[in-house]
Amino acid sequence: MRVRAFVLAVVLAVAGCGDGGDPPAAGGVGGTVTVLAAASLTESFGRVGTLFEQQHPGVKVTFSFGGSSGLAQQITAGAPADVFAAASPATMKTVVDAGDSAGEPVTFARNQLVLAVPKGNPKGLTSLAALAKPEVKVALCAAQVPCGAAAAKALTAAGVKVTPVTQEQDVRAALAKLKLGEVDAALIYRTDARAAGGDVDGVEFPESASAVNDYPVVALKKAPNPSGAGAFVTFVRTPQAQQVLADAGFQRP
Repeated sequence: MRVRAFVLAVVLAVAGCGDGGDPPAAGGVGGTVTVLAAASLTESFGRVGTLFEQQHPGVKVTFSFGGSSGLAQQITAGAPADVFAAASPATMKTVVDAGDSAGEPVTFARNQLVLAVPKGNPKGLTSLAALAKPEVKVALCAAQVPCGAAAAKALTAAGVKVTPVTQEQDVRAALAKLKLGEVDAALIYRTDARAAGGDVDGVEFPESASAVNDYPVVALKKAPNPSGAGAFVTFVRTPQAQQVLADAGFQRP
């Protein structure tokens, strides 16, 4: 009987670890939390993930950053993930409408566009109207990407028509074109211009106020780690995480 009891205890202990992962840490959170997030969250979510791991010893947060629309498509196609953080409600709606969200998304941050130019603004570009000049090469995000949709709203508000030389699948790709000298300007988020440090200047323009993007986050219905997913979604709205986002240039929801 003692042997059988010992064997049963071992089986239960192994089962409790779940697929070879780590046992739950304090608060019932353990294992790996996989987060798919908008490219503009790269630096700030990296810091938020580190803070989350510090509060939950033994937990590992892994990120996949990219254009929100592409990430939404991955989720609806069955890609395994625990959390989705999008750069717009429209891309989040794709996941919600497909029945892949666990509960209602919540807005955790907001972001605004700037006119990004090389350091020192050598061409003196100070308004959206300047982007319509034929000699000015402009990078925009693709229309289906949140930063592209926001750019379209801002340009419409300004009454300006721009023919970009390139349309990129996420904001970081548009920024890269500028940093490489392939374009003279790019419409990107304020946070990405700030993250570029001394490489670019971010020129504010009034029409950006008509195209502020809300950033929603949600735990996913088929999350491999549901307790971790819920804990991470809660954490991004804590004062500690909100301060990281504010330091990066995000606006509070």
